[in-house]
Amino acid sequence: MTASSDKAQDKLDPEQLETLANNIKSWGNELGFDAVGISDIDLKEHEDRLNSWLSKGMHGDMDYMHKHGLKRSRPELLVEGTRRVISARMDYAPADIKSAEKMLEQHETGYISRYALGRDYHKVLRARLKKLANRINEEVGEFGYRVFTDSAPVLEKAIAEKAGLGWIGKHSNLLDSKTGSWFFLGELYIDLPLPTDKPASNHCGTCQRCIEVCPTNAIVAPYQVDARLCISYLTIELKGPIPEDLRGKLGNRIYGCDDCQFVCPWNKFAQTTKEADFTPREKLTNRHLLELFAWTENDFLNNTEGTAIRRIGYESWLRNIAVALGNAKNTTGVVEALQNKKLSVSPLVQEHIDWAIQQHTKSK
Repeated sequence: MTASSDKAQDKLDPEQLETLANNIKSWGNELGFDAVGISDIDLKEHEDRLNSWLSKGMHGDMDYMHKHGLKRSRPELLVEGTRRVISARMDYAPADIKSAEKMLEQHETGYISRYALGRDYHKVLRARLKKLANRINEEVGEFGYRVFTDSAPVLEKAIAEKAGLGWIGKHSNLLDSKTGSWFFLGELYIDLPLPTDKPASNHCGTCQRCIEVCPTNAIVAPYQVDARLCISYLTIELKGPIPEDLRGKLGNRIYGCDDCQFVCPWNKFAQTTKEADFTPREKLTNRHLLELFAWTENDFLNNTEGTAIRRIGYESWLRNIAVALGNAKNTTGVVEALQNKKLSVSPLVQEHIDWAIQQHTKSK
């Protein structure tokens, strides 16, 4: 948090703070955010849920979920002096979001979660949030702040819920009644005692569609996801072998999973993104698995430059595609491509290639 000698929070009266809060939301909209809210930093209820989840080992290999201790659920420990959090939402749904689900039936095509098809959201939101902080600084003078976009131990969905941007659904994603769940979140931790917004109320009701549709039954109970079973975790976070009993359930999903969002009734209100940076890249959209599998490491780096996909690395990319090829229909050239690639890849990828080849040979 930036230091300030003549702190703005000591100079502003309640009326000025109220005006500033309203202005912040207007400035946020001008910067391209689809919604902005303000919350306090009391996350005790969510801290208890997080600790329970961690105690069950449902975070898998994501050690970062617990290594920061209480900093994740207590903003003032992460950034000293924090009194409020500005939470901002930016929609990312591409124009084809209504029909994208059909791609899961195209077994020869590699399915990539819709959020990852455009420019890396970390970069987009972080830059906009810094501009918002600068605008506040211009208005009130120096104040303390830190910018976060899924880049530090932050309970962003809990904060956004408290800020009125939506409620946490049974699939653990944030939902808004006017736009569904196809959006990114970012935060500004600030030392200004701004008035807070009313927390969002839950509107999931008795609906269980997200729980029922999950290919790996990762939503083990309402509002509780076992990451060790989640396809997003398996294809993105997990660096070792994908458990063999889960490989067949991945289908053609090679990066992330959107199934629970596709079936959510609230996503019928999804808004197509206005942000050009989130436009899907042609080289990543509706591409044949064999084409993606043929990429060299340089191809992978070049074609994923500036996207969130790049962070999983070439090895995990090939591992995921090998599994998808094992799940593909017996398409001409699949086994040959798998056998040829096996000669030049790591033992981890070789293991998944062997499994994929077995899926095709055992069916004959």
